[in-house]
Amino acid sequence: MSLVREINDDAHFFTELQSSGTKLVVVDFTASWCGPCRKIKPVFEQLSTKYSKAVFLKVDVDKCAETAAREGVSAMPTFFFYRNRTKLGQCQGADPTALETNIVRFYDSGEVDDASEGSVAGHMDLTPFIMKAQCECLNESDEHCLAHCLTPDGGYLQSDCDEQLIISITFTQAVKVHSLKIKAPADKGPKTMKLFINQPRTIDFDMALSNTSIQDLELSVSDIEEGNPVQLKYVKFQNVQNLQLFVKDNQTDSDTTQIDHLCIIGSPISTTNMGDFKRVTGKKGESH
Repeated sequence: MSLVREINDDAHFFTELQSSGTKLVVVDFTASWCGPCRKIKPVFEQLSTKYSKAVFLKVDVDKCAETAAREGVSAMPTFFFYRNRTKLGQCQGADPTALETNIVRFYDSGEVDDASEGSVAGHMDLTPFIMKAQCECLNESDEHCLAHCLTPDGGYLQSDCDEQLIISITFTQAVKVHSLKIKAPADKGPKTMKLFINQPRTIDFDMALSNTSIQDLELSVSDIEEGNPVQLKYVKFQNVQNLQLFVKDNQTDSDTTQIDHLCIIGSPISTTNMGDFKRVTGKKGESH
C-alpha cells in the first residue's frame, strides 16, 4: 500500500514540509505527461512503504508551478530530499538505484524523535550539514580518528600523545547550535571543554589554552555515559560556520581521552519559508 501523499497546491507543499519536522521528506516532482515519471511511480510508491519513517510527497509541477520554479526544478522526474524544511540533496531522472541510494543516505542521519529520551524538540542532528572533508582533529589516534565518532556506530575517537584534543567541525551552511550530545566511557570521556566558533583556521593548543572561548563546559559522568544533550548558551551560537572544541582533560586525568559519539544539535539557518514564494507564472487566474 502506497504511503505517498499527493500535493494539491503550493501552500499544501509548505504545510507538509513544516509539519514533518525532523523526519526525512522525499519529494517527487512529476508531471502527468512525463513518461519516465510514470515509469518510476510504482518504485516511488514501494519505497514509501519500505522507508515508512520518511514522508513521501508527490508534486505535480503543473499544479504547483510556483513551488517547482522556486525549487529550481528543470526536468522531470526530479527528487528532492528535505529535513526541517532544509534541502539536503537531490537526484534527477527515473533511476531507482540512485533514488534509493539517496533515501538511504539521508534516512536515519539527522532525525531527532521529539518523543524519545534525550531529544531536543524543534531541533535536529546537524550531521548532514557537516562538511567532513574540511573537519580535522589535532592529537587524534591514527587508528581512531574524528570520523569514527561522527556516526553512532562508526567506532570512536581517541587521543594520541596525551589527553587533549582539538576538534574542528565545518558546516556546509550557517547553523544555529543548541546543544551537544557526547557519549563516552566514564573513565576516558572528556570533562573540561572550551568552545570556539567561526575561527579562520584550526586553533592550536597554545591558542586554545590562552584565548577566550565563547563558552566553557564541565561535563559530568552522567552526561557522557548517557549521552544526554548539554545545552549551550543558544544566543551565542546563532550563526555558526565552524565549531571548534578543545578537550582540556578527561574524567579521571588518564593519558587517553575517548569519544564514542559526538552529536551536534541545532537548526540550519536557511529553511524553506512560505513568505519567499512569489508568483512566477503570471497573474492569478492565468493558465500555465
